Amino acid sequence: MIRFTDVEKRFGTAVCLDHLDFAVAPGEFVTLIGPSGSGKTTILRMLMTLERADSGTIEVAGDYLSHERDGDALIPAGEAHLRQMRRLISMVFQQFNLFPNMSVLRNITLGPVRSLGLPKDLADQRARELLELVGLAGKADASPSQLSGGQQQRVAIARALAMEPKVLLLDEVTSALDPELVTGVLHLLADIAADTDITFLCVTHEMRFAREVSDRILMFDSGRIVESGPPEEIFTDPASSRTRRFLDAIIDSK
Repeated sequence: MIRFTDVEKRFGTAVCLDHLDFAVAPGEFVTLIGPSGSGKTTILRMLMTLERADSGTIEVAGDYLSHERDGDALIPAGEAHLRQMRRLISMVFQQFNLFPNMSVLRNITLGPVRSLGLPKDLADQRARELLELVGLAGKADASPSQLSGGQQQRVAIARALAMEPKVLLLDEVTSALDPELVTGVLHLLADIAADTDITFLCVTHEMRFAREVSDRILMFDSGRIVESGPPEEIFTDPASSRTRRFLDAIIDSK
């Protein structure tokens, strides 16, 4: 579903992603771990086409993301191709980014109506189903300011799902929440992952969540994957000393 091939990304003279190669299978839940600045969030931003690779290619669902074919050559993708590819991907950000002047229902239906061309009545019906899924069935007419942080993040998750994505990106989705709200949001995401065929790519420092939900863990350092494997292997017997140091530090800090 996702493939990075020899992807390099620089910011000035700093190399953020260093000839990166990895793939994610359809329906797989892959979590990226590693220290801040190791390139994890940049990967998500590139999949959202908020950043472009300096070299290499990215594919989603068998098609190039930021390139398109011109005969035998690959050229930078035009806006029409980018719009088509963006429909495959949704993202839940650290901050909720809800529109404060719109109701909860309107926050969820805006994208499907404008981007997918879904009729308003169908978008409303789907949004209400998603609000029930995330435990907010009675909040359709509320404004974001009337919700707690955990509730706002649940709305953001419903909004992402409303776009019917093939790929859902999660970027530290609990980092802005009070500690007592974290568990509920993580359990919700675990249930969604278990009950759908959506492909997940997750960046998190919640190691228990990563261990329980992920099919595979990728450990990053300095823009490279230093270790990849199933959660039990990574957490109980990591092959890389860098992985061991990182896990020891982050678990001790909890």
